[in-house]
Amino acid sequence: MDESLGSSKCLRIGDPRSEAMLEPEDVGVMLRLHGLGWGTRRIAAELGCSRNTVKRYVEAGGWVGFRVPRRRRLLDGLEGWLEERFRRHRGNADVVRQDLARELGLVVSLRTVERAVQPWRRELAAAARATVRFETPPGRQLQIDFGELRMPIGDERVRVFLFVATLGYSRRCYAQAFRHERQSAWLDGLEGAFRHFGGVPEEVLLDNAKALVRHHDAATREVTFNARLHAFARYWGFRPRACAPFRARTKGKDERGVGYVKRNAIAGHAFASFAALEAHLAWWMREIADARVHGTTGEVPLARFRRDEAGVLRPLDGRPPFRQIRELVRKVQADCAVDIDTNAYSVPWRLIGETVTVTLGAGRIVIRHAGQVVAEHAESAGRKQRIVDRRHFLGIAGQAERHPGATATEPPPDLLRPLCEYERLVGGGWQ
Repeated sequence: MDESLGSSKCLRIGDPRSEAMLEPEDVGVMLRLHGLGWGTRRIAAELGCSRNTVKRYVEAGGWVGFRVPRRRRLLDGLEGWLEERFRRHRGNADVVRQDLARELGLVVSLRTVERAVQPWRRELAAAARATVRFETPPGRQLQIDFGELRMPIGDERVRVFLFVATLGYSRRCYAQAFRHERQSAWLDGLEGAFRHFGGVPEEVLLDNAKALVRHHDAATREVTFNARLHAFARYWGFRPRACAPFRARTKGKDERGVGYVKRNAIAGHAFASFAALEAHLAWWMREIADARVHGTTGEVPLARFRRDEAGVLRPLDGRPPFRQIRELVRKVQADCAVDIDTNAYSVPWRLIGETVTVTLGAGRIVIRHAGQVVAEHAESAGRKQRIVDRRHFLGIAGQAERHPGATATEPPPDLLRPLCEYERLVGGGWQ
């Protein structure tokens, strides 16, 4: 045999895997030997492979890749159904797996479903990120959002919520720090933005926060706003709009604004007090945010605002804050208290089950029954607190001994009716 052919001899003799597929250079040697008139048996012995392998490559006329037979899978033929469910459930493969078991009776592992839907996952992710930039005319839209972070204030790291509002046209922004993200913070932040800009835009685009939006159907885009937000919008004369569910990027100007405030105004800073943080934000808005050249518009936000937008905002007309006076109707619970913003405030125990009117304003909570003031408390800035006036429990057995320091005051005459009057009203005696 020619040495050039012998040097290419397959070296994997004895390896059972070599019986299945040879390297391309081995096949080339095989074909040259066959061209010299060698028989398949002789070639197989020379190369250390089976005769059938030689026959297969000679008949093919060259090297062919090894084809692994594809096994039939449980989800074969369901590609259309899987794609529709995968998109309907916004990429949640586990919910698709549950639908398979419930509707089609196919019980498969989550990993099996994830492999089957892999072709559409990247496309769905790209669609979620894709946004179409649109520019709003001056005075048309204000976008608002909250961002959360922890920062050093005093001697501890404090959880701070940053309210950020961005005008859609000029990109002028407003930032305010809060200790919570409740409804009152959203409304106070909006009023702070209105005062900062000196006017009110036509509409406010907001996220689907539970404090503002009761329901938003992703399919029909039907939105039910919180009743208090409706009242706030009527008071200031703007139209509320909620961005599409799971598409916060449609509120992209303010999404980037929140990140800008975190990275530029807050990052790396420590503050001696919460008041110092608020003062720093006021300085930052005036000296940094308003004076920079915006990357998209190529203009200074304050200059663009003064030139085109300030004159078209609806003026404030000296209107007082919406939350200056707030009225609520509450029912007195069995624990002698009414619930307001997750906090419980005590009232005289004789009013259990009665309906009272609650007025909030200037940091005070005044509770009235039948037009008379029956309780008054300082508004708590905390959450899930219980604010108790011990005098409200005097007259209940054991309460005077339990609270010896409490001073009794004469309750209103209407609350001192004898029990016989109640007996006549209900038509029976007290047991």
